Amino acid sequence: MELWYSERHTDNVKLSIRVNRQLHSEESEFQRIDVFESPEFGRFLTLDGYMMLTEHDEFIYHEMITHVPMAVHPDVRDVLVIGAGDGGVLRELTRYGGVQSVDVAEIDERVVEVCKQFLPKTAIGFTDKRVRLFYEDGVRFVRGCVDKYDLIIVDSTDPFGPGEGLFTKEFYGSCFKALREDGIMVNQHESPFYPGDATAMKRAHKRIVESFSISYVYQAHIPTYPSGHWLFGFASKKYHPIKDQKAAQWKSLGIETRYYNTNLHKGAFYLPNYVEKLLKDVEQEH
Repeated sequence: MELWYSERHTDNVKLSIRVNRQLHSEESEFQRIDVFESPEFGRFLTLDGYMMLTEHDEFIYHEMITHVPMAVHPDVRDVLVIGAGDGGVLRELTRYGGVQSVDVAEIDERVVEVCKQFLPKTAIGFTDKRVRLFYEDGVRFVRGCVDKYDLIIVDSTDPFGPGEGLFTKEFYGSCFKALREDGIMVNQHESPFYPGDATAMKRAHKRIVESFSISYVYQAHIPTYPSGHWLFGFASKKYHPIKDQKAAQWKSLGIETRYYNTNLHKGAFYLPNYVEKLLKDVEQEH
């Protein structure tokens, strides 16, 4: 008998992955947590039935949400990561010697513990001594921070359930206040392809441009996310993501990556026409 994991992307589209076995399943205080093992994508984590990461393509997401802002800001010392219970963002961040502290606000302790047990190559970021883990609601955590961080990475789930509050105007306004005068915020920005996802993407973009004068969107191809076409948001008080890119400085660090490079950095901000139109419609409303 064959076992398959299926995730509904629209009423007419599903992603299905053949599964060797289910490694873990539980209901935490906040959500259902499952870990599967598959021949094509290795182990993968789902929350409430939605794909969060797989061993074989997680590097794309984690490199693009981390190295893009790190290649723009010349002196990131203090970082806040909201979400990121799998540890992948921390793994990438802690490769930078100049980073002095990484605060993590993750609402669900069980996600962290499950990832440490079943996805250790991703969760290795939690072992770094610069990382401080707070099991708190990210909305509440950032509300109490002022002028404290050089970079905020919002590695949230989709805009419902535990992640819903991380897509509000109030939250992005709190992030603005928590950043220093040259700070950057980066967030996962959903997909533009299917209408339902595009609506969520536009709503997030609208609320970010209301808070940040510099606000851009960039893209990556992530096979196991809806449509494979995924967006990230780049918002800053000072830096332009292309004009202020420090390509030579970043290359001098010698960080080995599998997806990100400094040419791709620039190209990622050149979006398809249909995405540009979706974003411009939102910006004109603002």
